Amino acid sequence: MDSKHFGKDRRQAVRVTGRNLFFFQPVSGEKYQAVAEDFSHGIPPYNQEGLADLQIYISAQSALSRLRERDRDLAEFLQHLDTKVNQILRKINQDKTPFDDLTFYDLNLGGNGIGFVTDERIESGTILELHIVLLPDYSYVYCFSKVIECKEFADSNGGGEFRISSEFVLIMEEDQEKLIQHNFKQQSLALRNRRLQGA
Repeated sequence: MDSKHFGKDRRQAVRVTGRNLFFFQPVSGEKYQAVAEDFSHGIPPYNQEGLADLQIYISAQSALSRLRERDRDLAEFLQHLDTKVNQILRKINQDKTPFDDLTFYDLNLGGNGIGFVTDERIESGTILELHIVLLPDYSYVYCFSKVIECKEFADSNGGGEFRISSEFVLIMEEDQEKLIQHNFKQQSLALRNRRLQGA
């Protein structure tokens, strides 16, 4: 194995657990194969129906996040306008979009896969469609993973939950890089916070 390949593997192996927006759903083999076939011909997975609105919404949130660092009042005003526009669009379209389902999850992210906890059993080998919004920058990643392990455990209330481990089976290289950069940034922030607390 050459050093360049080894370095890439090491970068992908870095894993960080953090709170992000997330939505997943199992997909049929037919849907996955259709997306994979398009992808092999150079058509990005983002060309799926219904993803355009989600990308616009998340891009707006990303821009607002950056603006908030420079002008908090203007960012808050624009955030209210954006929320209002989205409410109006929902009433007009009456369509459910993926961002209606995005919720906060503690995700264990790496360049090769994702782990999370859910209250439903998902069998090994199941293909999942994933919508990941990396916070606080609102970077959006749309990809597919395959469940490699589903472990049941008791939660603090005595109920059953499942720890899902999955590996990416279809992800754009730039999205993989987004995940890697996000993890390095989160590690750096955690290290800086520990130093400040120790000072």
